[in-house]
Amino acid sequence: MRQDQRRFAIAIAVAGTLITLSTALAADLTSLRGAVGIEEEIAAPSIADEINDDQRQARNYPEQPPIIPHQIRNYPITLNANKCLTCHSRQFTSQSQAPMISITHFMDRDGQFLASITPRRYFCTQCHVTQSDVDPLVENTFKDIDTLIDEQRAGAGETP
Repeated sequence: MRQDQRRFAIAIAVAGTLITLSTALAADLTSLRGAVGIEEEIAAPSIADEINDDQRQARNYPEQPPIIPHQIRNYPITLNANKCLTCHSRQFTSQSQAPMISITHFMDRDGQFLASITPRRYFCTQCHVTQSDVDPLVENTFKDIDTLIDEQRAGAGETP
């Protein structure tokens, strides 16, 4: 009985400490909403314009899907139509000068190549996204692999 009381007392002490800690941490946190409480309704920020310069962006890692360098608002991608294919399919790239979709988009789940785009790669915006020129909501410390390798070599005294 005495051991149960001791365990209970320890549990209460730990709970009290956690509550105190979480309250202290919460006082230092601010949400993306700023100082507005969750019960208050605020106007949504306006949607930023998409970058529309048709300049290819560098990829941050191998196999990263390319970013769409133009606006795609009102581009239908349905079972019956895919506006992206009017420029990026094999038969239209010579006229549009757009890059052809990757050969991987013609590969089925068993690794067999098909004559047309595989259904699992037909809905482009599953992987490809547009970009907007906006300030980040949170700090981004991402470094691509080349930067990490260069930093490692510099730390080891190697010449890149």
